[in-house]
Amino acid sequence: MKRMVQLVTGLLVCVISSNLFGEDLNFSDETEDCLSCHSELHPGLVSSWLASRHSRITPAEALTKPELERRVSSSDIPTELQQVAVGCYECHGLRIEEHGDAFEHNGYEINVIVSPADCATCHSVEADQYSRNIMSHAYGNLVDNTLYQDFTKVVNNHYTYENNELILGEGDMLTEYESCLYCHGTKVEVKGLVTRDTDYGELDFPDLEGWPNQGVGRLNPDGSKGACSSCHTRHSFAIEIARKPSTCSECHKGPDVPAYKVYEVSKHGNIYNSKASEFNFTKVPWRIGTDFTAPTCAACHASLLVSPEGTVVAERTHQYNDRLSWRLFGVPYAHPHPLDANLENVVNSDGLPLAVELNGEPVAEFVLSEEQQLENNGRMKAVCLTCHSTQWVENHFLRLDNTIHRTNRMTYQATKILSDVWAGGFEKGLPQGENIFDEKTERMWTTIWLFYANSTRFASAMAGGGDYGVFANGRYQTTEQLTELLDQLELYQALEGKD
Repeated sequence: MKRMVQLVTGLLVCVISSNLFGEDLNFSDETEDCLSCHSELHPGLVSSWLASRHSRITPAEALTKPELERRVSSSDIPTELQQVAVGCYECHGLRIEEHGDAFEHNGYEINVIVSPADCATCHSVEADQYSRNIMSHAYGNLVDNTLYQDFTKVVNNHYTYENNELILGEGDMLTEYESCLYCHGTKVEVKGLVTRDTDYGELDFPDLEGWPNQGVGRLNPDGSKGACSSCHTRHSFAIEIARKPSTCSECHKGPDVPAYKVYEVSKHGNIYNSKASEFNFTKVPWRIGTDFTAPTCAACHASLLVSPEGTVVAERTHQYNDRLSWRLFGVPYAHPHPLDANLENVVNSDGLPLAVELNGEPVAEFVLSEEQQLENNGRMKAVCLTCHSTQWVENHFLRLDNTIHRTNRMTYQATKILSDVWAGGFEKGLPQGENIFDEKTERMWTTIWLFYANSTRFASAMAGGGDYGVFANGRYQTTEQLTELLDQLELYQALEGKD
């Protein structure tokens, strides 16, 4: 009976899909086999894909579009893929020999995880750009960094209270997957095969550790890094979703990176929230003033933008940081963007895996030069200048540079106080080779740069945000915490004097 329902449902999907958009849809035999089961098992997934461009346009048709309107960047798409819609098998049946998660499934060899290297079959330029994006290295840049290993231990590990003290215990990977690695990405490993009882009998599936995850730096079983689905959500993969700020908000919400919160209350956010229903989020290229009247995250950082007359203002990029001159996220200081997205070799004069010294000076060999910063700023300013005057844009960037300078100096004052705490032996940190995040003043120091300095900088960078630069985790909290940090040092010194 179940098999009969499966077949009937599959036939209905093919009939519906052939008429859903008033056109015949060209599915491969393999994809139709997939649909015959999964339309019953996963109707939400299938309906999402049926509404996508992938289901309606073949790569061959996509390649006939004018260059600026083209959404595929590969010119050598395999012949057998060009004449059919991009369906289940066309994505999950790619590069089998490269995939550790490949397995036999109802007569087909398929992969569980569709990786950026698979998407590169049609989107090679975007995949290459993303490989040079700091997001693609987000897993290794976090997990392999000794300072952040110490930090995540303090945040994620289990604590127990015994004999009037808190004891830091062990961590567990399930917590890691749900915290930092949710956004940074997990390492997905195949542990073997597991047999599951399904509606169609017992079937074998890969047993995946670190799954599910769509983190930006996910390590995939085929050796690639990243997840296109971080922004182009499964299974519609719609450019509309990737262009909306709510997609970016999943990881950029704060308080360490309050970009979305700042955007919401900025003038750009005001316009977006009022007028977004009038925007055309699917048009390629994206015409400024015609398709949208206020920038989103994608407009500033990724999208191919043209004037109403069709003149290119900004090339499409999936590298993102090639329009940025500064890495605002303080670690612990804002600094020029790294030259290489892979930060494994970055080290300062104290032997710490940081692109800055503890006084805030950038380590020049690892970051953009001033000339390169100006070049990146030029790309971003070109976007700003389509709506704003030269004076407005120049003064905006002048204010941002000032904010970066001043927040870095405040962090340096906090670092000097913490150094005196360590020098006095009141807490054990860097001089003693101990964790620099696990004691009172160390946590206060971390809060200053991780939350308050970052919030202040994002408010300045995004042309608004008001309170996020002052009272909502901004300058007020920075100075308050700095004062309390000094009070704690003086308390330590006073108590030492009484001994």
